[in-house]
Amino acid sequence: MSHLGSKTYVIGSDNNGYALKMELRAFLDSEGVPYEDLGVCGPDDDTMYPVIAERVARAIRDSGYVKNGILVCGTGIGMCIAANKFKGIYAAVCHDIYSAERARLSNDTNVIAMGAQIVGPVLAVRLLSRWLSLEYVDGRSTPKILRIREIENREMREKA
Repeated sequence: MSHLGSKTYVIGSDNNGYALKMELRAFLDSEGVPYEDLGVCGPDDDTMYPVIAERVARAIRDSGYVKNGILVCGTGIGMCIAANKFKGIYAAVCHDIYSAERARLSNDTNVIAMGAQIVGPVLAVRLLSRWLSLEYVDGRSTPKILRIREIENREMREKA
């Protein structure tokens, strides 16, 4: 088992993020981290990022929230917005180590999103490695996370 935890991941990108996704996949492979690639299949695949974010979010939901997700597009923003439309999905765009740490430790995210036009492959691997290595632990952020979930439960309606 990898030192990066025992979770299984789902990864996806649009064509803008394809090359960076492949770099992240190579890193996951080298660390023995299990994942499923949900698209796109190549740099010429023009599947829109909301479609990929939906695939990843559904796979996480369908796993009973056991899986976590990795999303890559041009900025990470569009993927993050689309993924966060799903109840139980907590995605954050991370472009620096501190945001990757806080996304996990303060916000209990289950999806990391990155922008291939913002971060290069070396930084992206470091961000992913750091995010994968951390787990949320109850603490002073817990009341804030619970409040977010209260809002989610009140405002979002999940369809079966």
